[in-house]
Amino acid sequence: MTKETIATGVVHIVPDDLKEALLSHPDVLATWNDLTPLARNEWICWTTMVKKPETRANHIERLCADLLQGKRRPCCWPGCPHRNAKTQKYF
Repeated sequence: MTKETIATGVVHIVPDDLKEALLSHPDVLATWNDLTPLARNEWICWTTMVKKPETRANHIERLCADLLQGKRRPCCWPGCPHRNAKTQKYF
C-alpha cells in the first residue's frame, strides 16, 4: 500500500475528514495537488469555517464535485480571512 501525498494550503492544514474524501477519489486528489497553495488554502478555509457538521460534509462533497468540474476556487467566497492580519481579530 502506497501512501498518497496530499498538498496543504498556505495557512491551513488539510483536516482529517477532507483527507479521507481526497484519498477515496484519486482523480479529485490529482486535481487537488495540482492547485496552487493559495487555492488549496481557500478550499480548506471554506470547508472548515462552517459551524454544523452536516454543512461541513456538504462542503466536502461540493469541493470534490467542483474540482472534478474544473473549478479552482470556491464560488462566491471572498477569500480566507486568516491570511490577513487585519481580519484575524474577527476569527
